[in-house]
Amino acid sequence: MNVPQIVSRATIESLQAVMSTMPQVELETEHYFADGMYARVLFRPKDTLIVGKVHRKEHFYIVAKGRIAVTTDDGVKEYEAGTIIVSAPGTKRAVLALEDSICMTVHRSKKRNLKALERELTFPDETALFDASNKLKSKELT
Repeated sequence: MNVPQIVSRATIESLQAVMSTMPQVELETEHYFADGMYARVLFRPKDTLIVGKVHRKEHFYIVAKGRIAVTTDDGVKEYEAGTIIVSAPGTKRAVLALEDSICMTVHRSKKRNLKALERELTFPDETALFDASNKLKSKELT
């Protein structure tokens, strides 16, 4: 599969706007809490494309299974299972699952309520299609 070189925030936001007109699917998401930490595990079938929210804080992004393509400031990079990325604050990315994949983010937070976590960890995004629980906000599922 040929992966386009998406590099600017404006291009990713345009991609998100186009994606919002397409059928959506809710992906299995698990949430884990430990002493001052929150981990979010997302199961991504092959060819699933996700545009993430902008995070306020540095955190870990771990590819636990499979292979993905991620937009970066330098273009699109492929990562495979076992990769740990330190994600900088203020970054908005598009992620394409090149294989069935599992990705996890790990954040510092004492909160355990998903809505409160979303407010603490991400900037508000009225265009986001999914809520803090990773459930579709309003469009019909396919």
